[in-house]
Amino acid sequence: MPRPVWSLHAYQLIVPDEQLDLFACREARVHLVARQLELSGFADRTLCGGLLPALPVMRGVDRASLRDKRLCVNCRLVLDAQRRGERPMWPDL
Repeated sequence: MPRPVWSLHAYQLIVPDEQLDLFACREARVHLVARQLELSGFADRTLCGGLLPALPVMRGVDRASLRDKRLCVNCRLVLDAQRRGERPMWPDL
């Protein structure tokens, strides 16, 4: 079975804007979301399982953005697991 190709291009960052959405993380955190939705997944969730804001501000992911101190720790853990080829469920929050 071929190994899936992993790339930062498969993800986007959700950047907090001036109004924090009540349904999203209540801290000014940067979250990761999969660029391409999966049929078995939830379309309105970040990698850590949090709900997306109503009007998310998204930008591409690069290596420098992964060093952002505001990056959600749980999103980073899921990203690292997916990088190793694992398909983790959302961490228990």
